Amino acid sequence: QVQLVESGGGLVQAGGSLRLSCAASGRTFSRYYMGWVRQAPGKEREFVAAISRSGGITDYANSVKGRFTISRDNAKNTVYLQMNSLKPEDTAAYYCAAWFTRRDSIDYWGQGTQVTVSS
Repeated sequence: QVQLVESGGGLVQAGGSLRLSCAASGRTFSRYYMGWVRQAPGKEREFVAAISRSGGITDYANSVKGRFTISRDNAKNTVYLQMNSLKPEDTAAYYCAAWFTRRDSIDYWGQGTQVTVSS
């Protein structure tokens, strides 16, 4: 069992930055791929970023590529999402996710943290 707890959301002006953190419980954190998914009001859930078990491979949605950076610290059981040059369209609830095999088969979700970008 893995529990995920996000933090770091908040209100920021367009062009600003935020760093989200996701702390995981359990001893098996390094065995999971990790990622971030967001959902804006009235919209479907959207993949944002993913990182491999060792952290050596990352993947991003086109909408955030070049602005967001995902990283992980397996010693601290934590995954991060550095968000720069934020835009109002980045406003959403951001969820941390963990999966063992496939990104479309998430094993664990966090409770979410709200990011609001004002124009």
